Amino acid sequence: QVYLVESGGGLVQAGGSLRLSCTASGINFKIYTMNWHRQAPGKQRELVASINSGGATNYTDVVAGRFTISRDNAWNRVYLQMNSLKPEDTAVYYCHTKAWGTDRWGRGTQVTVSS
Repeated sequence: QVYLVESGGGLVQAGGSLRLSCTASGINFKIYTMNWHRQAPGKQRELVASINSGGATNYTDVVAGRFTISRDNAWNRVYLQMNSLKPEDTAVYYCHTKAWGTDRWGRGTQVTVSS
């Protein structure tokens, strides 16, 4: 069974920082592309950042330069460092991968940015 467990969300003032973590189990973590998505109230879930097995990263335009995705294959973890947070970053953040052709999701962690 594949499990993805997120942590690190919370309430922060605009301009502040948070670091999200996702711990994976049940997969050969190092070979998979890992993603962070987010879903704000009333909006569709969107892809925020990705990191592939080689460490190459991609970001959606609205977070590029503020967020950094990284991974630690020794600990089966992927991180999302979020700096210069804005109220519009408020959302539930989900860890995601696709293993054996199936989307795998964590339960999400709430990030709330106050103005």
